[in-house]
Amino acid sequence: MSNDPILRMLGLAKKAGRLEIGEEPVGAACRARQARLVLLASDAAPNTLRRAAHFGQAGEVLWLETPFSKAEMGLCLGRSSCAMAALTDAGFAASLVEKLAARDPARYQNAAQQLRVKADRVLQRQKEQRQHEKNLRQGRSHPWAPPPKKEEAPPPQRGKPRQPKAHRRPDPKAEPERRTPGGRRLTGKLRHS
Repeated sequence: MSNDPILRMLGLAKKAGRLEIGEEPVGAACRARQARLVLLASDAAPNTLRRAAHFGQAGEVLWLETPFSKAEMGLCLGRSSCAMAALTDAGFAASLVEKLAARDPARYQNAAQQLRVKADRVLQRQKEQRQHEKNLRQGRSHPWAPPPKKEEAPPPQRGKPRQPKAHRRPDPKAEPERRTPGGRRLTGKLRHS
């Protein structure tokens, strides 16, 4: 069982620093909401199962019982035994549960779907964050967006349609416009006494 791809993935997650091993570190990761998946050995004690369920509920984390014993999990992690471990990376968690679902679809398929959706969301947020940081380095204040589409026709208006104002020509018979010495236009008629 040491050549099992699931156990090798656990060892890889440990080397990457994305795995917490033991009840105390798993509990701390769950309370800090850093854990993405809690894994239990198949021969874990009932008290350990109860604690894993509590950690999962407190940190809103999925917890699963693996088909591996404590000795098998401990061997791939460089310990004598391991009853509980928590993955803190969404990508590792989704990949591991997909491998478990390939072995036993009835037991792990729903968990694999849930974790894949979460991993995709995390990946999208990471891409957006990297793009934002790149924009800040390049001096862009806003990400590029396509210009709005031009409207074909103006929207219909309610009520009476307005006619455009025609340019008025001065009436040659009318009195010339009167202005004050300061340039203001005089309105009204002057009365002569």
